[in-house]
Amino acid sequence: MTIEKTATPTKAKSLLVITGLFWLVIIVGGMALFMRYENRAGFAAEAPDGWPLASRIQKSTDRSTLVVLAHPHCPCTRATINELARLMARVGDRLAVYVIFIKPAGVEQGWEQSDIWTSAAKIPGVKVVTDDQGRESQLFGGRTSGQSVLYDKSGKLLFSGGITIGRGAEGDSTGAAAIVSLVMGESEAVQATSVFGCPLSSDESYCDLKKELLDGNPTR
Repeated sequence: MTIEKTATPTKAKSLLVITGLFWLVIIVGGMALFMRYENRAGFAAEAPDGWPLASRIQKSTDRSTLVVLAHPHCPCTRATINELARLMARVGDRLAVYVIFIKPAGVEQGWEQSDIWTSAAKIPGVKVVTDDQGRESQLFGGRTSGQSVLYDKSGKLLFSGGITIGRGAEGDSTGAAAIVSLVMGESEAVQATSVFGCPLSSDESYCDLKKELLDGNPTR
């Protein structure tokens, strides 16, 4: 009886340690998967070297023009719009900006006018445009929401990439800094960066779906 009384607490303690280690592995593994997802870039645009003549977007002739291609239901794109607001606060009217919201065929009227659309429309100096069936996105070679392309007043491509540091992540990014530098003529800047967001070709939120799968709780 004495042996059983001393062994039972030992077994309980061992079980507690094993359980704790099990959950620690699960948590660390989950965090690693999430970080891998958050830092996984989307497909970069194959942006044309010159402004596409077939575009219905009017390029500025007295300043550079920035085009941001966006999926209106991509959660990650909220960060892009927030970074765009900060960028515009720095460059002001030195830059003409369009945010092009894709609208796939077959979706209901107003599908593209999400809260992300509303946020973009509130930024001074930014024009929002509906991209029916992704025609404009195709002309600019866009494949991922958040893709930004900068052209000078002559129509030459200066920059192509994203302006966030990760999926849905805000903070100083190489892309935003490059655009500001190019517009202000301050110094030599990088010409391309990674872009983070949903595929523009999807009519639903790829980002939400991926997070659900990583969490082990798919709802679709």
